[in-house]
Amino acid sequence: MNRAGRRYAYYVLAVMFVINFLNYLDRYILPAAASSIQAEFKLTDSQLGALASAFLLVYSLTVIPMGFWSDRGVRKNVIASCVAVWSLATLFTGFARNYVQLLLTRGVLGFGEAGYFPAGTALMADYFPKDRRSRISSIWSAGTVFGIAVGYIGGGIVAERYGWRYAYFGTAIPGLIFAGLAFGMREPLRGAAEATGPRIDSEHADDADLSSFFGMLHVGSYRAAVISQVILFAVLAVLATYLPIYMQRRYGLSVSRSATLGGGLIIAGGLIGTLAGGWLGHWRARRHPSGYLEIPALSLVAGAVLLFVALQAPSLTLFIPLGLLTAVALYIYNGPYTALMQNVMIPTLRASAVTLSLFLAHLLGDSWSSFAVGILSDAFGRNLGLAMSIFGPPLLLIAAVIALTGGHAVGGDIERMEEAWAAHETAA
Repeated sequence: MNRAGRRYAYYVLAVMFVINFLNYLDRYILPAAASSIQAEFKLTDSQLGALASAFLLVYSLTVIPMGFWSDRGVRKNVIASCVAVWSLATLFTGFARNYVQLLLTRGVLGFGEAGYFPAGTALMADYFPKDRRSRISSIWSAGTVFGIAVGYIGGGIVAERYGWRYAYFGTAIPGLIFAGLAFGMREPLRGAAEATGPRIDSEHADDADLSSFFGMLHVGSYRAAVISQVILFAVLAVLATYLPIYMQRRYGLSVSRSATLGGGLIIAGGLIGTLAGGWLGHWRARRHPSGYLEIPALSLVAGAVLLFVALQAPSLTLFIPLGLLTAVALYIYNGPYTALMQNVMIPTLRASAVTLSLFLAHLLGDSWSSFAVGILSDAFGRNLGLAMSIFGPPLLLIAAVIALTGGHAVGGDIERMEEAWAAHETAA
């Protein structure tokens, strides 16, 4: 890639970073303002959990058609359209006057966000070559961490001082601005960053169909990463939904203070973990391709232990460092898993690879977990700490074991992808 091309690739990365930030900012205002919303509408813990589940259920059901659109269409247009829809959904959440309206706006938010990540991941894989994708994915994913943190901190502060509705109003305009910037980005050819094989435009990208979509699960390393991510997402959703309320009940904190501390733990630990995961995965994968799965597996084991200990902490002074280390461990997976899913799939199926992973992760992972833990908490007398302790650590250990089962297949899967993509050029 020449110098001008490199500069433009990093411009695209910057735009995508901010959009990823807004993506998660819009999602995580809800847990920050949850106690205010719960008080206004007189909701139980399970009803509150259902708001998170409504978003994730719609997301998981619409991500498949969005993924096909991404692999067959112009990816930058998919990204821009999705950003515009979710920004408008966020705006209308602030106007909700009853619980049903909240459920509906959360569902539309899920519809808007369903296409962004598959299209964005595939787009950036055609701007950056294989040996840089783990690190680039980690930088891009750092926007997730900042978005969650600002959603927590900013959402909690605004909810306490001005009312929870104003926390939603302020995020729509930046989203619409960046939707316009996304429409203006250049669309790279499929395979533009590959060492060999053809370069294909959107009119000739026709590999994505139902048979190839579910056939991706026959790729052993990809299958292991997907199943591990399904289980991990179930735990992450629970922590994201209930962490501020848990801190309020356990340590007697205010809405804004619990949101600020929770957001601080996520932004510090999540940022460290996300960036470290990209570099560690790249470092280990240079020695053996299984590093894309080994590094996340080790971090999940550490996360299981740290989460259990943190939830038993008798004081806030102990909880903060334990919570920080837990966040570091649970976010290491991001860069290595994203890079693996791109490296073992041909360029015309990369959005579909992300789509399938998200579909399964949200439908089977986090679409139900917040609601389930809410039911457990209600059954235990609104004891969120006990409910999360029973739910989280065992699932993290299972996710780690499953990740390790695919390690031996990574190298062969990458070689088969490169051979398949070279065959496309021969056929053309």
